Amino acid sequence: MSITAEDVVKLFEQDVKARKRLAELLVGEPDVRLAIINAVLRDVATKEDLRRMETAAREEFARMATKEELKDLGDRISKLEDRLSRVEERLSRVEGRLDVLVRSFFALNVPVLVAVIGILLKMVLAP
Repeated sequence: MSITAEDVVKLFEQDVKARKRLAELLVGEPDVRLAIINAVLRDVATKEDLRRMETAAREEFARMATKEELKDLGDRISKLEDRLSRVEERLSRVEGRLDVLVRSFFALNVPVLVAVIGILLKMVLAP
């Protein structure tokens, strides 16, 4: 009777103690241990890998924040432009009203001033 690789695997699956003993034997061999370490290291992130990822993530978050801040700033500028436009409209209306007020003032007061000046001149020039 010959033992197949499948039979060996099944035997190791059933016997925990034998499986541990095999692992100890494999790790004890320098070449096998190096091969295992290299295989594991390919799948493990190093501290430097994590630092690079952290730095990249921080930079990306900073860029995202900057984009959002610029968008917010643009929105605020648009709102300020709208408010300034409304203030200019109101100021224009106030100027128009003041213009009417000044014209009314002169229209009403010039004849009175002319009459007062005429009376004063008549009093001064007439004996």
